[in-house]
Amino acid sequence: MNRIDTDAPPGKRSFALRSGKKIYEGYNAERKVVGRKRKEKQRLGYEAFSGDFSRANNDLPAEYIDKIIVGDSADTLKKLPDNCIDIVVTSPPYNFGLDYDSHRDTDTWHAYFDALFAIFEQCIRVLKYGGRIVVNVQPLFSDYIPTHHLVSKFFIDRGLIWKGEILWEKNNYNCKYTAWGSWKSPSSPYLKYTWEFLEIFCKGDLKKPGAQTDIDITEDEFKLWVNAKWSIAPERDMQKYGHPAMFPEKLVLRALKLFSYRGDIVLDPFNGAGTTTLTARNFGRKYLGIDTSEQYCATARRRIKDSGGVFL
Repeated sequence: MNRIDTDAPPGKRSFALRSGKKIYEGYNAERKVVGRKRKEKQRLGYEAFSGDFSRANNDLPAEYIDKIIVGDSADTLKKLPDNCIDIVVTSPPYNFGLDYDSHRDTDTWHAYFDALFAIFEQCIRVLKYGGRIVVNVQPLFSDYIPTHHLVSKFFIDRGLIWKGEILWEKNNYNCKYTAWGSWKSPSSPYLKYTWEFLEIFCKGDLKKPGAQTDIDITEDEFKLWVNAKWSIAPERDMQKYGHPAMFPEKLVLRALKLFSYRGDIVLDPFNGAGTTTLTARNFGRKYLGIDTSEQYCATARRRIKDSGGVFL
């Protein structure tokens, strides 16, 4: 049997050729999985990987609420109780070789991931049951290290549920170079990408409880943002804040509105110049930002103060 018109839109009829005769068929019916629910149960889905986490959530101690802390995140987070953070939104250094204030951004990959995962281990521990982790990451394509896959494997191996992946389309920002690899040859062409990734994970449950009155995403925002390709221009004021790798406020805003409620506690363990904490404060969330750089923490505090926040 030859299938014709396989790209017909939903609801349209398509046809197949059987014994030389054109026979119309329901396009949607052809693609329906028979016994879908039963087969989902057979596969177990995310439950095959999900860890057994405590459902008992705790309060974040008052001394850590709405604070920017200078220090190593792995050490600082160890002082927090289990299950006390609603959402982690972060963009760790990518090990690209950028000039950070207090971080050496060129390390062996094993050392890089060991340090990164030590912090993520603590993020998992302090995350509430039903909480979310959103990690903005970009692979180093020249090293052929699929960072986003390795980060995802880490969280899945530790029992978190992979909620999904968002492509942050930066509108050709990363293709302003002329590195082609093997020019006009299949020997080793260099692939170019105009996007970064947001990997999203849940702890214990795909559903996060919250009050209806604390939802602040609009109908139009929801319909647009669940389309998992976000076209957002990169941050243009990095020189102003003295930081070499900042993500834009719009990116954080979408993540917070789509995956958290007003009043939730937001953690960024790589807070840098403070985009996550600023956006959290401006949109009715509590926050905790941690960074090893005194300079970046001072910038993060100043941005909150300049926006009208009362910083203690």
